[in-house]
Amino acid sequence: MNRRTSPVTALRRTVVYAVLAAGALVSLIPFYWMAVAGTHTSDELFHSPPPFLPGGALLHNLESLQHSVGFGRVLLNSLGIALVYTVLSSLLSAMCGYGLAKYRFRGRGVLLGVVLATMMIPLQVLLVPLFQMMSSLGWIDSYQAVVLPFLANSFGILLMRQSFLDFPDEILESARIDGAGELRTFYLVVIPTARPQLAALMVFTFMAQWNSFIWPLLMLNTQDKYTVPVALNTLTGLTHVDYAGLMLGSLLATLPLLALFLAFQRQFVAGLLGGALKG
Repeated sequence: MNRRTSPVTALRRTVVYAVLAAGALVSLIPFYWMAVAGTHTSDELFHSPPPFLPGGALLHNLESLQHSVGFGRVLLNSLGIALVYTVLSSLLSAMCGYGLAKYRFRGRGVLLGVVLATMMIPLQVLLVPLFQMMSSLGWIDSYQAVVLPFLANSFGILLMRQSFLDFPDEILESARIDGAGELRTFYLVVIPTARPQLAALMVFTFMAQWNSFIWPLLMLNTQDKYTVPVALNTLTGLTHVDYAGLMLGSLLATLPLLALFLAFQRQFVAGLLGGALKG
């Protein structure tokens, strides 16, 4: 028998939904402004009052953006770099997390402590030695210099370790008795049980690499190799700033992330919660 909702409970729900709806609307304001600003010229954005409705300069801004930075090419550059980095880093994180969770070896605790300690090292401290290392290898202005130095993701290793801690050792022993090797056991038995955490890690890793700015700015010198954040940075000059181009480029660069997050929203939330609650 269903109980009727009390007036107090109904009022609380109404207030909560109203607050959430207001918060959602406020969070959409920056995106709306980027969409509006991308359809006006830079001069029109400084009119008083500023425009709040779309204008007629969208095609002009698109052409200007393509002419200035080759936006289509840099989108493909960012997409390729982010996909390669996401796949390799997530695979490496899963393998390291599995090793720390299920293998018993001397120094495992020390190694785990080192992984935790690396999370407290700011990126700025690593820039100079990493730049010298890439220079000595002759990798300046190359994609591998952008991707390889940060494949070992301490956050991803810890997240995957937490997801593997409660995996039954008996299943691993059964797979080994049946003749499955370590790699086959890992890919066919262990990985399928950690799909939510792995999906969450891949979404997080893709977003982090897509938005990465400082390291690609240092490594990439050729405009045809720029990523989206680096290319948009070139629109900001000492005497002129293409605000309309920046707004339109930022909006176009945000759309793939929004689509990715909306497509994997459940896996992202479930993976983070599952990794946090296990162990």
